[in-house]
Amino acid sequence: MRAVLTTAQVMKAMRFHSYGDSGVLVYEEAERPAAGPGQVVVKVAGAAFNPLDVAIRAGFVREVFPVALPHIPNYDVSGVITEVGAAVRRWSAGDPVIAALPPGAPGAAAEYAAVPAGALAAAPRAVELADAAALPSVGLTAWQSLFDHAGLKPGHSVLVNGAGGAVGGYAVQLARAAGAIVTATASARSSGRLRAYGADQLIDHAGLPLPQALAGQRFDVVLNLVRTDPRQTARLADLVADGGAFVATTFPDLAGPGRGVRVASVSMRGDAGQLAGLVARVDAGDLAIDVAGRRPLTELAAVHDEAVCGDLAGKTILIP
Repeated sequence: MRAVLTTAQVMKAMRFHSYGDSGVLVYEEAERPAAGPGQVVVKVAGAAFNPLDVAIRAGFVREVFPVALPHIPNYDVSGVITEVGAAVRRWSAGDPVIAALPPGAPGAAAEYAAVPAGALAAAPRAVELADAAALPSVGLTAWQSLFDHAGLKPGHSVLVNGAGGAVGGYAVQLARAAGAIVTATASARSSGRLRAYGADQLIDHAGLPLPQALAGQRFDVVLNLVRTDPRQTARLADLVADGGAFVATTFPDLAGPGRGVRVASVSMRGDAGQLAGLVARVDAGDLAIDVAGRRPLTELAAVHDEAVCGDLAGKTILIP
């Protein structure tokens, strides 16, 4: 016989029991997680939506990010610790925290989430706790792209292609703070925000083709954050100066372009130390967290549909 769970053992969660379109997402009762060794349980304040959530739910990346069904999505979380597991020393119940969960692990689209203690950083104090969920995975992706992979240095010139998204917004800010000269491509609706972030040059991606708009400019670093076909990717790589770096979050099919240009594909790596450093920048006023919308968790399927149609502007936070 199946054990009957008590009220204290259940929670509300968004889950999918099979891969498919947004209709597989259901809001239902689920077993509340317990803190295993090295884990904490977090009462979720906010769970950030990421485009990868759509690919995971549809089953497009099941070989890379396999999940156990039924699966709770959303891997960026902010909230307050309610339970601490064995061998956890640094954290206590009541601590406000943020984390990037492994994308294939049970996620944060629920009232509670189990989080590896090693993934946690103290939540920034300068923003609402729910909004802090907009920082972990995208902030880490921007940092690791620029510094771990591209080796960005003061005085370097950087092209951020697709700067209007969440990763791009952090990349522009971090590059400018590092003393780089930043050119950003984005839609007109993002131009004011990117100017405020310090972009030196803005290019509307709906205008002239990028090589033509840049009129022969080359960059020490090109960071590509949008999907491009092989021809477009090669054209972007041609914009890298000799000895520079072409870094992409979209796993480009690109042969080495020569001229000493390094090519790297970025997959976000959880790093609590780097995340804590980003939080410090937020609290110091040196890194802005932009949240375009806050939606109840029950609207997650609609958020997926809007993202697929291109109607989701900016970072969306789901509130349990």
